[in-house]
Amino acid sequence: MNEMTATSGTLVQNTSTLLSSSSSSMSSSSIFTNNPLICAFLAFAIAQSIKFFSSWYKERRWDMKQFVGSGGMPSSHSATVAALATAIGFQEGFGGALFATALILACIVMYDATGVRLQAGRQAEVLNQIVYELPPLNIL
Repeated sequence: MNEMTATSGTLVQNTSTLLSSSSSSMSSSSIFTNNPLICAFLAFAIAQSIKFFSSWYKERRWDMKQFVGSGGMPSSHSATVAALATAIGFQEGFGGALFATALILACIVMYDATGVRLQAGRQAEVLNQIVYELPPLNIL
């Protein structure tokens, strides 16, 4: 009986030590020190800024929608997942399961982004052809 109590006491002590060390490491980690997250947000902000300034360069007007809107080049979605996968690779190692997961996610997002852009371009061509072939409207 004493042996079982000693073992239980050791188990409780080891568990409390584990919990206190994990809670201290959780309190020291912050969202502001999460390098992959910071890299992903930074890549998104840079891609959106490039859209904003290139829109100004082409049209000579400021379009604030470019900061938050999707579509156009560079792809902020692709930049975000590529930066996330790269940062995870540098932080956790390129041979780990976490990097493999991030890489597969990045490939899916980039593949989907190219497919959407291709289909949108084809649809625009068809719509332009339809508008061109419409007879002129004589309302008066």
